[in-house]
Amino acid sequence: MKKLKEELELFFKEFEDDIKNVDSLEKLKDVEIKYSGKRSKLHSFLKLIGDLKKPEEKKEAGFLINRTKSEIEKKLKVLKESCEKKEIEKRLKQQSIDFTKPVFSENKGSLHPITFIKRDVERILTGMSFSLVTGPEMETEYYNFEALNIPPTHPARDMQDTFFLLNGMILRTHTSSCQSRTLEKHKPPLRIFAPGKCFRYESIDASHETAFYQVEGLVVDQNITIANLIGTMKTLLSEIFQREDIDVRLRPGYFPFVEPGFELDIKCIICNGKGCSTCKHSGWLELVPCGMVHPNVLKYGGIDPEKYNGFAFGLGLTRLAMMRYKINDIRLLNSGDLRILKQFR
Repeated sequence: MKKLKEELELFFKEFEDDIKNVDSLEKLKDVEIKYSGKRSKLHSFLKLIGDLKKPEEKKEAGFLINRTKSEIEKKLKVLKESCEKKEIEKRLKQQSIDFTKPVFSENKGSLHPITFIKRDVERILTGMSFSLVTGPEMETEYYNFEALNIPPTHPARDMQDTFFLLNGMILRTHTSSCQSRTLEKHKPPLRIFAPGKCFRYESIDASHETAFYQVEGLVVDQNITIANLIGTMKTLLSEIFQREDIDVRLRPGYFPFVEPGFELDIKCIICNGKGCSTCKHSGWLELVPCGMVHPNVLKYGGIDPEKYNGFAFGLGLTRLAMMRYKINDIRLLNSGDLRILKQFR
């Protein structure tokens, strides 16, 4: 028994000498295998218990071996916690970020294609003496509908699937609501445009989304004609697409806030009029709902329709971006896919 006790003390001393050099989890693992693993010398001591004949000797030997094993495991546990802490501190030091340092990266960001087209439209219309106005995205039904000659029982409300909010307001279905707000505050002559985000509960496909961007234009003055409307539209679209051969067509269209109303279509630039999923295989894309301002809209704004008239148009910025950059699916613009957006640096 005396010999076993001396061997255990020598074994423990060797263990203490070895752990003095442990400064990493990798070295600790080697020590664990050597001193507490299944093939370690500690486990060979346990086999000696079977060779002892007296029960008291077996009991004492088991106590001595288990005490040594317990001390070794205790020290290994403390050492493991210390090594893990050092590893974490080392990693934090290596991976720390100095947010005050200037960033130099080849991965430059860029503006969204809709932002590009929006800025171009703003520049062009401002150059044509239009003034930019804005309005809220969370709108009242009055400014979104009634003040635009769309009363509560009007069937045209069913044409625009609206998001109704719990506070009694709605998400605007068009930026035309900026028309009625502006007419209340300012008197003719007026040339304004209102870019912004709109919302409609629509089935999503290659050319429709629930959120899209639009710019509303309004001109109110004396002796305004349809020729003024067509001339303004052709000038605007030619500047946007930077080409003189823009093909447009004017079709009769119904919109409660204009009379007469038109659909101004542009020949699909993606397929060059041959027909594709974006233009629903018609060769033409509905781009600009427009028309002469309805007298009732002028009355809601406190303007005499006997003295003044004008025209209005709604231009889809999202569809313009699709046409300019030949994007065949509107859903790509809101996808957040960097592979798409990186093309517009």
